[in-house]
Amino acid sequence: MTEPKPKSIRNLEPLGLDKVPVLDVSGFRRTIVDAVRNGARVSSFFGVPASALAEGNAATPAPDGAASPVRLFAVLASVETGTLSVLSALVQGEYPSLTPECPQVHWFEREIWEQWSVKPAGHPWLKPIRFHAPYAPTGSGAAAGAEIGVAEFFRIEGAEVHEVAVGPVHAGVIEPGHFRFQCHGENVYHLEISLGYQHRGVEPALVGGPNRRTLHYLETLAGDTSVGHATAYARLVEALAGAAAPPRAMSLRGIALELERLANHTGDLGALAGDVAYLPTASYCGRLRGDFLNLSALLCGNRFGRGLIVPGGVNFDADRELIAELQARLAAAAADVQGAVELLWQTPSVMARFENTGALSLELATELGLVGPVARACGARMDVRHDFPAGIYQFVQVPMSTWNTGDVFARAYVRWLEIQKSIAFIQERAEALPDGACRQDLPVAPDRRQFAVSLVEGWRGEICHVAITNSAGRFIRYKIVDPSFHNWIGLAMALRGQPISDFPLCNKSFNLSYCGHDL
Repeated sequence: MTEPKPKSIRNLEPLGLDKVPVLDVSGFRRTIVDAVRNGARVSSFFGVPASALAEGNAATPAPDGAASPVRLFAVLASVETGTLSVLSALVQGEYPSLTPECPQVHWFEREIWEQWSVKPAGHPWLKPIRFHAPYAPTGSGAAAGAEIGVAEFFRIEGAEVHEVAVGPVHAGVIEPGHFRFQCHGENVYHLEISLGYQHRGVEPALVGGPNRRTLHYLETLAGDTSVGHATAYARLVEALAGAAAPPRAMSLRGIALELERLANHTGDLGALAGDVAYLPTASYCGRLRGDFLNLSALLCGNRFGRGLIVPGGVNFDADRELIAELQARLAAAAADVQGAVELLWQTPSVMARFENTGALSLELATELGLVGPVARACGARMDVRHDFPAGIYQFVQVPMSTWNTGDVFARAYVRWLEIQKSIAFIQERAEALPDGACRQDLPVAPDRRQFAVSLVEGWRGEICHVAITNSAGRFIRYKIVDPSFHNWIGLAMALRGQPISDFPLCNKSFNLSYCGHDL
């Protein structure tokens, strides 16, 4: 019998759930490992109880104390072809871990074990990434779930080795996260990152949608990426319904997404300047971040873009007077941000702190599956807007910004390059905003079970939403991968061999989300 092969689809191309191939575990494992070695990347990897897929309802325990079968789904992204490969396998109790041969799934396998008590046997470091009970009782597999309250750390033994623990409680408004450094003197051997102290259960809450609450969950699951996640969701719902937003709405969505990128990149550059006590850029960029946020408020009344994007288009149109004001305010902010940021590159004391700090190689970034500006700062040529275009990016290209040193300077400089390109994009789109409606009613989703993937390049990197629907068009599973989920391990690796005093600077150069990870 011929072994099933992965199904190739495009970004936002719905696939009948019965068309998602089910491989045996060894074939599933081999296919993923081989694909990643050949340049693919794991965009999403998650589990769904077989009982939920069969009935389109919530998971139910297996009878007679047996472990409930769980179906593993993987979405592999190929930049070379611009396609996504979808495959699955049915497992029960445990399966051979992929992590030893494919480190990209390291975090995903731990999540699956924590959620569904399916053990990746041979995983080199099996510990929870969050702190919650399994989502569904699974009979004999529940033994793994019983271990979830235990947090273990790597240990380096030696009379002169010491540990420095930071968090989980931090100053100000920072969310909880625990950082444990194993050090020899000031030198960091290893940084252990433990997150998940405020697990909110967003993904389980999305099951049964879409409904009136769904968009609110998506806009607030990572507050600084409201537009990015709302865009991914709206496009996904449109794809499942066999529709698309009008051209005018596509342009307005693109403007909002790039404004979100501008605000966050500008704020990050100001924060990096503050971390090295360079106050001119720190103070200017703090103010300019607010200017960009206020441009989002000009579009829809909310500085984070909430309420703007809905399935079918956008809630707010922009008349000529509003567009003219946006262009004028954007031009003024662009001139100011250029002056503030260029001070960084002209100041030797700043460059001395940025260069060669927290460097990652392209090989390591690729092996770990890093995304977004962090990956592009290592020289990786990957950007969803270019590789898997959707919406306005199908028609207007944003040039890709990369650097090659992989250090704090590279992560800062890529942000600056992207700021310039986002400003140019917004100016061009505002000048050539299409006429017509900005929203349309969506047709009723087809009466069939579907699987679809939505990729968006948020300001931190690739956002991946995967929806599986039942015959009524309701979500059986809605899986979200925020770019931070890929990149936290990159921060840990960037600290190896660095003085512990470099942690705040390295941390800010990644600027990852706690809440976006904690879904």
